[in-house]
Amino acid sequence: MTQLKRIIFMGTPDYATIIFERLLEKNYNIVALFTQPDKPVGRKQILTPPHIKKFALDNGLSIPIYQPNTLKENAIQSTLIDLEPDIIIVAAYGQILPKEILSIAPCINLHASLLPKYRGASPIQQSLLNDDKFSGVTAMNMDIGLDSGDILGYKYVAIDKDTVVSLLFDLLSKCAALLTIEILERIDDILPQKQNLSLVSHCKKVCKSDGLVDFTDANEFYNKYRAFQSWPDIYLESGLKIKECLLVEKDSKNLSGTILSIQKESIIVGFERGTVKIVSIQPSSKKQMNVVDYIRGKRLEIGDDFS
Repeated sequence: MTQLKRIIFMGTPDYATIIFERLLEKNYNIVALFTQPDKPVGRKQILTPPHIKKFALDNGLSIPIYQPNTLKENAIQSTLIDLEPDIIIVAAYGQILPKEILSIAPCINLHASLLPKYRGASPIQQSLLNDDKFSGVTAMNMDIGLDSGDILGYKYVAIDKDTVVSLLFDLLSKCAALLTIEILERIDDILPQKQNLSLVSHCKKVCKSDGLVDFTDANEFYNKYRAFQSWPDIYLESGLKIKECLLVEKDSKNLSGTILSIQKESIIVGFERGTVKIVSIQPSSKKQMNVVDYIRGKRLEIGDDFS
């Protein structure tokens, strides 16, 4: 039976944890967990385990956990061979699998886009930046290329205009968990499909500098907010972070950054194209606060430049 196959799971963030948890609930035989090394977090640089490792420890799982800095070492590859996996499942692991590991057992990746769209490191953020109406998860056989393997199956998700990255991560994690089970249950009967190379697009790793915004285009500003709400946030040249906002409309013409309206707990700011309601902000090195309290402290009024 499929459930008796020996599975090695490779993953790091909560996206991977949700898939991992679903496999455990279905009693799949996971013989090892590979995840990234613990990393220092926060101002105090406290050594913190990856989300999936913390889940395993909190639940008292007896599954061996491996945290190699690289998968290229002979000793790690020997360990993987000794584990005798039938399948290796990979979900947001954070390392490229060398060809020596790809040859040990079939490696199935759960990629959070509708491949070949958005190969690369930030497909969920990219779908929001591009204002896509649909996203999804692709299960694929891994090869030596970047997200270029043959496709085993898809699941689709509709994206609402106000969906932010944390919500989309959650939706896609649940989709990926369901898709993983479906693929495993019929793995021997699936005919993998080649990706359509004419439709390939790529996305890069998100950097802090990607969060810089201005008051040129309201729709672009809002899509950046949706994509970077978890990290790195969006922020103005002054360093002021926009923590909560909503697109009002995207077609009007205004003076860039002008305060058009002051409401009880929000303000409307004009863009060269469109307007956005801003609810809360965070000044540099300070706590998050309501934007109306902020502009009162700055003595800003309607018609003033918010930037």
